[in-house]
Amino acid sequence: MAHSKNRATDGKITYPPGVKEISDKISKEEMVRRLKMVVKTFMDMDQDSEEEKELYLNLALHLASDFFLKHPDKDVRLLVACCLADIFRIYAPEAPYTSPDKLKDIFMFITRQLKGLEDTKSAQFNRYFYLLENIAWVKSYNICFELEDSNEIFTQLYRTLFQVINNGHNQKVHMHMVDLMSSIVCEGDSVSQELLDTVLVNLVPAHKNLNKQAYDLAKALLKRTAQAIEPYITNFFNQVLMLGKTSVSDLSEHVFDLILELYNIDSHLLLSVLPQLEFKLKSNDNDERLQVVKLLAKMFGAKDSELASQNKPLWQCYLGRFNDIHVPIRLECVKFASHCLMNHPDLAKDLTEYLKVRSHDPEEAIRHDVIVSIVTASKKDLSLVNDHLLNFVRERTLDKRWRVRKEAMMGLAQIYKKYSLQAEAGKEANSIDDRLLVERIFAQYMVPHNLETTERMKCLYYLYATLDSNAVKALNEMWKCQNMLRHHVKDLLDLVKQPKSDSYSKAVFSKVMVITRNLPDPGKAQDFVKKLAQVLEEDEKIRKQLETLVSPSCSCKQAEVCVKDITKKLGSPKQPSNPFLEMVKFLLERIAPVHIDTESISALIKQVNKSIEGTADDEDEGVPTEQAIRAGLELLKVLSFTHPVSFHSAETFESLLGCLKMDDEKVAEAALQIFKNTGSKLEESFPHIKSVLLPVLQHKAKKGPPRQAKFAIRCIHAMFSNRDTHFAQIFEPLHKSLDTENMEQLITPLTTLGHLAMLAPEQFAGPLKSLVANFIVKDLLMNDRIPGKKTTKLWVPDDEVSPETLAKIQGIKLMVRWLLGVKNNQSKSGNSTLRMLTAILNSDGDLTEQGRLGKPDMSRLRLAAGCAVLRLAQEPCYHEIITLEQYQLCALVINDECYQVRQAFAQKLHKGLCRLRLPLEYLAVFALCAKDPVKERRAHARQCLVKNINLRREYLKQHAAVSEKLISLLPEYVVPYAIHLLAHDPDYVKVQDIEQLKDIKDHAFIRKMVENIKQTKDGQSPDDAKINEKLYTVCDVAMNIVISKSTTYSLESPKDPVLPARYFTQPDKNFSNTKNYLPPEMKSFFTPGKPKAANVLGAVNKPLSATGKLQTKLSRMETISNASSNSNPSSPGRSKGRLDVAEVDHSENEDISMKSPSEGDKPSRGRKRGGASSQEDKTQESKPKRGRKRAANSSVDNTEEPWGGEDSSVAETATETEDEQNSPPKRGRRGRPPKSATVAAARDDTPGKGRRGRRKVAPPPEEEHDEEQEGEEEEEDEGEAGSENMEVKPKGRGRGRRPRSATSDSVESTPQKRRGRPPKSQTAAKKSG
Repeated sequence: MAHSKNRATDGKITYPPGVKEISDKISKEEMVRRLKMVVKTFMDMDQDSEEEKELYLNLALHLASDFFLKHPDKDVRLLVACCLADIFRIYAPEAPYTSPDKLKDIFMFITRQLKGLEDTKSAQFNRYFYLLENIAWVKSYNICFELEDSNEIFTQLYRTLFQVINNGHNQKVHMHMVDLMSSIVCEGDSVSQELLDTVLVNLVPAHKNLNKQAYDLAKALLKRTAQAIEPYITNFFNQVLMLGKTSVSDLSEHVFDLILELYNIDSHLLLSVLPQLEFKLKSNDNDERLQVVKLLAKMFGAKDSELASQNKPLWQCYLGRFNDIHVPIRLECVKFASHCLMNHPDLAKDLTEYLKVRSHDPEEAIRHDVIVSIVTASKKDLSLVNDHLLNFVRERTLDKRWRVRKEAMMGLAQIYKKYSLQAEAGKEANSIDDRLLVERIFAQYMVPHNLETTERMKCLYYLYATLDSNAVKALNEMWKCQNMLRHHVKDLLDLVKQPKSDSYSKAVFSKVMVITRNLPDPGKAQDFVKKLAQVLEEDEKIRKQLETLVSPSCSCKQAEVCVKDITKKLGSPKQPSNPFLEMVKFLLERIAPVHIDTESISALIKQVNKSIEGTADDEDEGVPTEQAIRAGLELLKVLSFTHPVSFHSAETFESLLGCLKMDDEKVAEAALQIFKNTGSKLEESFPHIKSVLLPVLQHKAKKGPPRQAKFAIRCIHAMFSNRDTHFAQIFEPLHKSLDTENMEQLITPLTTLGHLAMLAPEQFAGPLKSLVANFIVKDLLMNDRIPGKKTTKLWVPDDEVSPETLAKIQGIKLMVRWLLGVKNNQSKSGNSTLRMLTAILNSDGDLTEQGRLGKPDMSRLRLAAGCAVLRLAQEPCYHEIITLEQYQLCALVINDECYQVRQAFAQKLHKGLCRLRLPLEYLAVFALCAKDPVKERRAHARQCLVKNINLRREYLKQHAAVSEKLISLLPEYVVPYAIHLLAHDPDYVKVQDIEQLKDIKDHAFIRKMVENIKQTKDGQSPDDAKINEKLYTVCDVAMNIVISKSTTYSLESPKDPVLPARYFTQPDKNFSNTKNYLPPEMKSFFTPGKPKAANVLGAVNKPLSATGKLQTKLSRMETISNASSNSNPSSPGRSKGRLDVAEVDHSENEDISMKSPSEGDKPSRGRKRGGASSQEDKTQESKPKRGRKRAANSSVDNTEEPWGGEDSSVAETATETEDEQNSPPKRGRRGRPPKSATVAAARDDTPGKGRRGRRKVAPPPEEEHDEEQEGEEEEEDEGEAGSENMEVKPKGRGRGRRPRSATSDSVESTPQKRRGRPPKSQTAAKKSG
């Protein structure tokens, strides 16, 4: 080295071969070129090249001159930095630079060049990476340890690296940076506070969120250097926490955030710091204690934390803070409890005693959060909480504060729903006792009836706004049931005032039975209600008080007085235990209007107005203002149905007028419905309101949104006496302005005209007939003006449906509403309309068959047509003209390829059946759902069947006088319709279909009915041998099911069943059909406990020819008995039994998963899961479908299982794979005439048989809540809001060509093979032929 120093003193610079002198006299470009050659030379040199090291020593010194270090060009600086890095590598361990100042300048220069790493897309990035790699590998910066300014150099290096790191860097860049920085920490003598701050600042949440890569770099560095850096971290926290020297670092204010981050990175970094936190937990400063508590809550509650077991003194000290004097600290501890219970169940024992004390805390918020913590953990897993903790929740149901009581009761209800209802799903959870308990809890605790009116309504308002949809339905149902019971009691009061007679006794007994069913223990209650009826006859005072109580104008205060007086008069001091009095109290509790009266409605309206004006404390109550307003109006809408008289005040109507003028469509819509329900006496009692309201209604009817237009027309019809004049003022301008050029402007007029046609058909008879024939049919429906979007989706959201399709849907509805208004078929308009609807179904919704409509538009039109047929079938005069072919085609909409179509159609069908408006044969349509590939749809169909069967049985119990309509109500009479419908199904039937129809008791009656059918022929195609063979095969399936399900039955039926003459011919007395049409291998299927032969469905579905062309002439309309002359001559064909559903003790919002009365009478048998889709797979391995009995204490789940439900939950997993594999195979289309023939038939007044259902692949939604009055004809607009209730999609349901095999991310349904229809190529061939 001495020689090299001599060379250095010479001052002569030797350049590599080919490189000339580098000075300020050459251009920048030339300098860069020469420096690149120098860089190449140094890159190729190694530490052993002693001669070259001596040769280029002066060049190395020259490159470190200020000329280069301060050169303005970045390329020059980068090349020089690369040279310097290599010089340090070559001359290591001693650098050629001896001056400390020069070394500092060089390393600060290299650090500045490292900023070039930031731009990963730069052309020079590889050179910057080489620079980083070189200095990291050589650990060049370690030379600076001896310098006085080393801390400044290191700090600047760290800052630079944390600044330039970004997500564009790969793992190598990250690794070299960690290597470079960790060598400084691990090999240095100390780490300054400034350098430590440079690292720790990246852990502060604000910086962490700004630069995630810098956080990751700091995290990796701390993990690498944990042992070396721990003393300096400990010293920092000791200075700040123990000595209070916050000035030592700018990070002092973030000390608790840093502790949490460091603990999460490596707990060893805080070995000496955690004991300091125990000291801080006992600080006299409330805010400081609160900060430490928040910190430790996160550290103890973290999922993988072992801090509580590793540092027990700190854990015990933390638990002591549950009893802290400062409220926010106790609150923070309680909030922490839920995370701790969920992530560390082993600590539950330690927490229990402290939570017990806090559950009695004087602060409401703390008691509330104790409940929230326990319930949150319970809902995740009930095993996480012990009985003591659940008991704390139970105790808080008696809390003095409503907010705490509400949380406790709601929490227990949620726990009960999640665990008890799942485990005991087959039991009747919706008993009258449960309902009475809920009503009592609601009246006494959730909305205490003894609160002052304003406070009570505020309480109800915010409760309603925070409830979920199911809870809202339950609350609405409660009010409806109470209102119905009030009407029953009022009817009883009217009866007891009448003179006695035989009819009087029967009427009183009937009403007593109805009231009894609304009380606990109906058996005992019957005698008590009879006794009450006698008391009402004899005691006029009690009768008058009860009349006051059930009067619509009774106030809450009056109700309380009446209840007290009645109970006092009926009670007796000598008889402390009085069951009769207890029953009367139950009855009075249910009928007394303790919450709602005129004053209450006024207060509720004011509360809604406060929210609208922005002066309410919605946010303080935890409810967004918009949500509160909508919930308030929904609440008013429900109350306007149950308590309409309470709305009769000028103040209330004026407030509703203000809502009517708001821009929010939902708000205005709700206000219109409230006016409709409550405005019957508005014209005479509030004329000033009428004068303002009428113009608003007329404007809404003409130019408002479609739903508002609908309700505006209904308001005018319900509220005004001279409605004809008002209707004419609306009808004339709309009729004249109809124009198909602007479809968007056509939807509201068509909606309005449709409702006018239904409400005033005679007033506009002439114009309406012309409008339907010329405009609706010829101009609107028979023309496709705007091509639809080409898409594979079968359904799109409402806002994406084309205006033309929406207009066509309204056109279809207008035709139907007009017919429903006319209620006669003298002009044969009903026949023409049905042919039009049939043509739409036959043509997949594309009536013109020009191929211009998109698939979503066609789906909407099919749904509209199917629902239109259902609407017409509810009117007797139109039901009689619906042919069997049209009925079957309508039924097959429930098998449409589009999931949303199936769903909406099933809901319409269910609603019509529940209201007892649709004839009984439409109940058989649900049998077709057995083939639905979606489990939830099959389960829903079964629920609908069970509910309808129970509803009809209940109606027959309550109305003994309707025996002449027995054939249209008795559920057993659905069997012939189901057999006929299934026999005409092109895809035939799976053998369990009939089994799933219902649980039936009268097996002998059913058996006799099936035997009678086998003696007849198909009424639709009596000469078709194949059809009759299918019919008899289905009969044999039904017969075997009846026999297998019944252990004791009489061979002789007590009554002779009546078969509908439209469906079956007269029985041939000379013909005895004793042949068994089932194949031998099916016998084991009906034998309990024995394995079934493989491919059962294939055996049943023997190759049969297509159905062939259906009859084109109308079947006989006369319904005559085809049984013996002693049989009842009535038939469902004539006696459809449209009955006023208001008489039925039932509500539309009742849970549809009602249990069949006969379920408890027989053992349940397992059914094969996924039967709808799995049986058509020829390669499947058959399993026994029956014969496995459940334990005696098990219960049948009638609400969760699909139509082919497994008999125990253990089999769920095993059968899931089978469902995947056993998807229905693709089938050819058959049994359907060409489209051209279909439309021609529609135009030639000849009905043709249509397409048979579509495959579907989509998940089920929640059932839509019916907002309309029971018994009122509701007009939902599928075109406008058809998918409103179709957005809920359960996970894991397929939507592809094969069911259960694709994702369900969109509303799209992939087209599939359609049943019962030839390919379009065949159609075209037939058309051309």
